[in-house]
Amino acid sequence: MSDLSQIVKAYDVRGTVPDQWDERAAEALGAAFTQMLAATGEAGDAVLVAHDMRASGPGLAEAFAAGVRAEGRAVIELGLCSTDMLYYASGTLGLPGAMFTASHNPAKYNGIKMCRAGARPIGQDSGLADIRNRAQALLDSGARRPAGEPVRPAERRDLRPEYAAHLRGLVDLTGIRPLKVVVDAGNGMGGWTVPSVLGDAVLPALPLEIVPLYFELDGTFPNHEANPLDPANLVDLQRAVREHGADLGLAFDGDADRCFVVDERGEPVSPSAITALVAVRELAKYPGATVIHNLITSRAVPEIIREHGGEPVVARVGHSFIKAEMARTNAIFGGEHSAHYYFRDFWFADTGMLAAMHTLAALGEQGLPLSELAARYERYVASGEINSTVPDQAAKVAEVRAAYPEAAADELDGLTLSFPDGAWFNLRASNTEPLLRLNVEAPTAERMVALRDEVLDRVRR
Repeated sequence: MSDLSQIVKAYDVRGTVPDQWDERAAEALGAAFTQMLAATGEAGDAVLVAHDMRASGPGLAEAFAAGVRAEGRAVIELGLCSTDMLYYASGTLGLPGAMFTASHNPAKYNGIKMCRAGARPIGQDSGLADIRNRAQALLDSGARRPAGEPVRPAERRDLRPEYAAHLRGLVDLTGIRPLKVVVDAGNGMGGWTVPSVLGDAVLPALPLEIVPLYFELDGTFPNHEANPLDPANLVDLQRAVREHGADLGLAFDGDADRCFVVDERGEPVSPSAITALVAVRELAKYPGATVIHNLITSRAVPEIIREHGGEPVVARVGHSFIKAEMARTNAIFGGEHSAHYYFRDFWFADTGMLAAMHTLAALGEQGLPLSELAARYERYVASGEINSTVPDQAAKVAEVRAAYPEAAADELDGLTLSFPDGAWFNLRASNTEPLLRLNVEAPTAERMVALRDEVLDRVRR
């Protein structure tokens, strides 16, 4: 019997299939999701259901849909979908939705990202705990939909043309200089969406020459994991950018809601620099507005936001937290160190594709190479995220805190310690995996390396 406490995380469902969860659990979660919507007065009589290219996706999605229909709501099946396309559907149709994906996790994983109508987030404090409890009760009782019970039929829709047109309407790329772009889809959903948005599959061609890498949908990830946050998964993209003399490279994760960028030399451009770049562009449209960044982005991000007349607001890591803070402040944009980018013009939801389009526009509207353009937004030296498996995470964080009594502490999300010389680090437990995550930043490479190695030694000792 499934123990849903093991797979229902802070802001989504994530676990291995079939040992941690299966289609029976998915059906219970579908019924519980619909019950929660009814209990909280969520309008609408249908639920959107979509899945990525993982082999377990269609079966889990159909089981979830059966649970929804058994509770009296219709289902609109979007079939193969990127997560941001589901958010587009939820926003434009005004319906709640469920996206079956495990994002960047290995092939044996699957999960669900759920939202209310208008792509409003569902996390532990906004409905997910209630869904877990209701679904667990259904599983424990053995209750299942009786065989042959009539259900409302599903409607099937393909919203790729409308999704592509919407994004093109937000960032005009028709007048930029010609750019050669290598795109690594990692056998994920970027291979489904990039031809529609940046190519000419459904709309007129843009002044872009796309060099595709691993566009074939394959949830076994035969070339590399669809996790661009790991530098090992960028190697093929970096090589291709240099070999083709491209202007830049883009890498999408499995469900294509995150986008990573490399410059014309094949060097990674940090998500913090992309956050600052997009923030500047959005502030030019909406002067004086609020921009959200999570506490792991570079300290350069709030500095640059203020310099361009914006109001930076820090938030916890994770899409449900960022989206809730954006809605509360009516922020125009939000960025995370993990390359999630959120837009008020996209129902406060995250879309890697729109961030990619802003990057292409910023590069194509002037003559500098991306390395020089990005350098304007890179002020400090960062370690990137470093993971360590630790048996007792809370005890280890407390031990590290005690080792630095001189540092200013913040516990908004994990432990952030800041030092008088401008260096800082954050140590926090993963919301989806049994790991401690470390991020370090300092004014110089020497200081960053020294602090990184010192903290890692304490964490792994």
